[in-house]
Amino acid sequence: MALRAVSWSDAQPDQTRVTGSSAVPNSRTTLDASIALVTGATGGIGQAIARALHERGSRLLISGRRADVLEPLADELGVQALTCDLSSREDVARLCEAAVAAGVDVLVANAALPASGELTDLTPEQIDRILEVNLRAPIALARALAPLMIDRGHGHMVFISSLSGKVAAPASSLYSATKFGLRGFALGARADLRPHGVGVSVVLPGFIRDAGMFSDADVALPRGVGTRSPQDVAVAVIRAVTRNRAEVEVAPIGLRLGASFASVAPELAAAVSRRLGSERVAADMAEGQRDKR
Repeated sequence: MALRAVSWSDAQPDQTRVTGSSAVPNSRTTLDASIALVTGATGGIGQAIARALHERGSRLLISGRRADVLEPLADELGVQALTCDLSSREDVARLCEAAVAAGVDVLVANAALPASGELTDLTPEQIDRILEVNLRAPIALARALAPLMIDRGHGHMVFISSLSGKVAAPASSLYSATKFGLRGFALGARADLRPHGVGVSVVLPGFIRDAGMFSDADVALPRGVGTRSPQDVAVAVIRAVTRNRAEVEVAPIGLRLGASFASVAPELAAAVSRRLGSERVAADMAEGQRDKR
C-alpha cells in the first residue's frame, strides 16, 4: 500500500471532547472538522461521496486501488490519499493502522467488486477476492476504528450496501451474499455501538447512472425502472451521518417498494421480476462486469 505524505499534525483527535464511559451517548456526528475515511474513492460514487464530505468541512483520507485516479482527486481536494488493494489483508491492515493514527471520526466503507454472474461462472480465486473486498475489509476497518470511537464517545460508520442486500436477483448470488452480509453486520454493529454514542448506518443504492457498477456495464433497463445519480448516494451518506439513520435507500419509490415486497414474499416477487425482464438484465450485467470480478 502506498501512502502519500500529507501532514496530519493538525488532525489529531480532539482532546476537548468527552471520552470514555462517562460520555453521554450522542450518535449524531457533526461533519464539520471531522476526519473521514472513504474507501473506493477511485470510482464515481466514491468521488461524489468524498466531494460531499469535503464540502461540509470534513478532513479526508481517501483510498482506492488506482493511484492514477486517486491522486488527482487528492490534489483537487487537498487531502490524504492511500493507494491500497482491499483484497490484500496486508494492505487492509496498513489502512487500518493509518486510519487509527489519523483519528478517523467517520468511516464510509464504499469499495466493492461487482461479483455478477452465476455461481458456477466464478472461480474459487474470484470468490475469495470478492469476499475479501466486499465483506471482510469493511468489517476489519470497523473493528479497528470502533475502540477509538468508543473512547471518544462519538463517531459514525456508513456501509454502502445495495438493494441487492434486501432482495436477491438472478446471476448475483455472491454479490447478494456480500451485500446481505454487510447490511446485517451494520445493523448488528449499530445495536452494539449505540450505547457508546457511535452511530452505524447502511446505505442501499439501486441502479445508479453515470458511475458505478451498473453504469459501467451499460445495461438497458426495462421501461419504467428508474435510476439515481452518484450525487444522490452522497446525499444519502450525509443524511445517514447527520441524522443517524439506520438505513437509507437510494432508489425510485417503485424499486424501494419492490424490495420491501420481496422481503415478505420472495417467491412471488421473483416471479413478477422475471416477467419484467430481470433475467435479461442480470445476464447483461454479468457480461458487462465480467472483467471486473
